[in-house]
Amino acid sequence: MVSSNDNYYRMYYDKNRIYKTDSEGTFIYDDTNKLINEKPIDFSITKNVVVMIFTAIFMLWLFISLAKSYKTNKGISKGLGRFFEPIVLYVRDEIARPNIGKNYKKYMSFLLTIFFFVLFLNLLGLTPIGINVTGNIAITFSLALLTFIITNVTANKNYWAHIFWMPGVPKPIRLILAPIELLGVFIKPLTLMIRLYANMQGGHIVIMSIIGLMFIFYNWIGSSLSFVLAFLLMIIELFVALLQAYIFTILSALYFGFANEEHEH
Repeated sequence: MVSSNDNYYRMYYDKNRIYKTDSEGTFIYDDTNKLINEKPIDFSITKNVVVMIFTAIFMLWLFISLAKSYKTNKGISKGLGRFFEPIVLYVRDEIARPNIGKNYKKYMSFLLTIFFFVLFLNLLGLTPIGINVTGNIAITFSLALLTFIITNVTANKNYWAHIFWMPGVPKPIRLILAPIELLGVFIKPLTLMIRLYANMQGGHIVIMSIIGLMFIFYNWIGSSLSFVLAFLLMIIELFVALLQAYIFTILSALYFGFANEEHEH
């Protein structure tokens, strides 16, 4: 319990929240056994937020340094930039250009940010600190929401025409297809959200379950086998971390490409 300006606050551990109490730290319940203490506005941040802030700061430092190395070395990167430059070029040449087309440049900043942000968060989730940020569905929802907003805000008239009034399709069929196409607008970001969340969360659950077998077997044969299997799965998870960043980025690029496609009728 802590006090501030003659006000007393205490953590209610069952709900992991802070409530205002009297000087004795008493919790008050109503007739239905519901806690009725006043709950102050909580501005504390979670460990997920800490990791995201750290990742954002690291990315700023990394890519500002990369940009400066280009400037000071006449277009030639140095240091860590030599490792990340091929990845940046890959995102541009193999993801953005083929899937978006001539308007790819205006999406490059988002695609690069989302690729490295998801990649670094995935990799940090495999470290001993054990903070699986992309295994939190609220985080993947926010990332997918950004893709959804950018796709629909930057979409051209052809994109909306093919959703609400498809050219070349009989009018009665258009009335049937329009609601389905509109539903697809919302399903696409949902698949982004669920795919990233389920793969990262599922992988961590499997690894932790196998590590837990060490304590269940409680002998050197079973524990050794569990350790080896967990180690091999961790190596696979490194690949999955990269793969999920790639999939999220390429699907976002595909959606941007659909939104900017020019049709000839």
